Amino acid sequence: MSRAAIFAKIESATSIVKAKAAYPEYDLSIVHSQTKLEGADLWEIFTRNFSAVNGRAMTSVVELLDFLKQSNQLHGYCDPLLYDGIGAQLAAAGLVVETEYHRDRYDDYQFGITRASGAIAESGTVIIDDDRTSHRLAALSPWVHVAVLTRAEIHRAIPDAIAAFGESPNIIWCTGPSKTADVEGILIEGVHGPGEQIALVI
Repeated sequence: MSRAAIFAKIESATSIVKAKAAYPEYDLSIVHSQTKLEGADLWEIFTRNFSAVNGRAMTSVVELLDFLKQSNQLHGYCDPLLYDGIGAQLAAAGLVVETEYHRDRYDDYQFGITRASGAIAESGTVIIDDDRTSHRLAALSPWVHVAVLTRAEIHRAIPDAIAAFGESPNIIWCTGPSKTADVEGILIEGVHGPGEQIALVI
């Protein structure tokens, strides 16, 4: 059965759900982590908390280029809408940058550059959804994922981000690189997703 047929069956089975349930009421004052929200600049708060979960926050394409070259990640994918501002600079510096992601060649892509829907300063989380991410597999299968966002897309706290979800059916929160500690309590990163999670603010 094809991928399209599988998703068509899922959509058909879930089409009876016409509206989302309302969010539960809760006291915002007790759900925030006040220590993680110290400071006034959301980018600075996000950067601090993102770094704490081993994410890398960057503010320029030059910084990204240096990282990719130093870590020998020289072949990747870039969202076509980001190519002129980011991908073209990487390509001009000698990297191989494709704007079409081929599922059957997923091993070829060492990095993936996609748009993020936002970020959460409180938890150091990047938000990805199907409405803005050009290719979800390009965000999840390469060793390096670069989530591109603007300062205006940074939410202060988790409830703010939840309230801004909108109608997107698939939302992923990336709080640093993928991790697991299932085996003997040993933390390993990059097991079931990117081993390097970068947030690039433009």
